[in-house]
Amino acid sequence: MARDEELKERWETLSQKLSEQFGDGEVLDLDAIIYLIGVQELGQLHREFKKDEKLDLMHIAICRLLEPYGYYEFEYFDEEGWPHYQTKGELPHLKAGEQSVLMKEAVVNYFVTAAYIA
Repeated sequence: MARDEELKERWETLSQKLSEQFGDGEVLDLDAIIYLIGVQELGQLHREFKKDEKLDLMHIAICRLLEPYGYYEFEYFDEEGWPHYQTKGELPHLKAGEQSVLMKEAVVNYFVTAAYIA
């Protein structure tokens, strides 16, 4: 199977599984899934987040997702338990569609590594 087809298939499986578990009947898009990863990485699962905290959660997720690609490196947890990352390499200049593919690949790899999907 071609790499793009495999990614598409895994993405569909992951999106469906997460939507059933967290979507309340809605299909979760990439941003919603990135947000869920941020909540997971923070580890404060049962609390409400303010708007600015939601953006911070997405930033945490993006850093965590792109860490295996060498763009970020985990530094430390602050006194409130929020993880902090440092930039390791400059992000490539990608078109919107290419960014989406990179992020979907990183999300799929995150959940494969966590044994949530195969």
